[in-house]
Amino acid sequence: MHDRELPVYGDGLNIRDWLYVEYHCRAIDMVLHDGKIGEVYNIGGNNEKRNIEIVKLILKELGKPESLIRYVKDRPGHDRRYAIDSSKIQKELGWKPIYSFEDGMRKTIQWYLKNKEWWEKLI
Repeated sequence: MHDRELPVYGDGLNIRDWLYVEYHCRAIDMVLHDGKIGEVYNIGGNNEKRNIEIVKLILKELGKPESLIRYVKDRPGHDRRYAIDSSKIQKELGWKPIYSFEDGMRKTIQWYLKNKEWWEKLI
C-alpha cells in the first residue's frame, strides 16, 4: 500500500494452499465441538496457488504495478509445495469453505484497506 518493493523468494513458484482466515477458525471450532477425540483433521482450502500469483493478484486489486516485485534469494531448504488433504474434515464433519478464493482475497484486502489504523502502527 506504500509503494515499497515486495520481496518474493526465489522464482515465486512455490505452491501453497490458501484459505480465508474465517474459514480456518470455523473449521477449528467445528473440530473442537464435533470432532472425535484423538483424531487429526487437516484444514485446507483446496486452493493451491503459486506465491507469485498471490502477489500479482494483490497488486492488481490495489491498482499497483508489478514493477514493485523484487525477487530475492530463496531461503535454504524452502519447500517447493505444501499440500493439504482436507478430505477427512469435509467427509466426516461436513466442513468446507463458503467463499471462492478470489472473494476471500478481496475481503482480506478490503479489511486491510479499512483498518489501516490497526496495522500501520505495527510497521
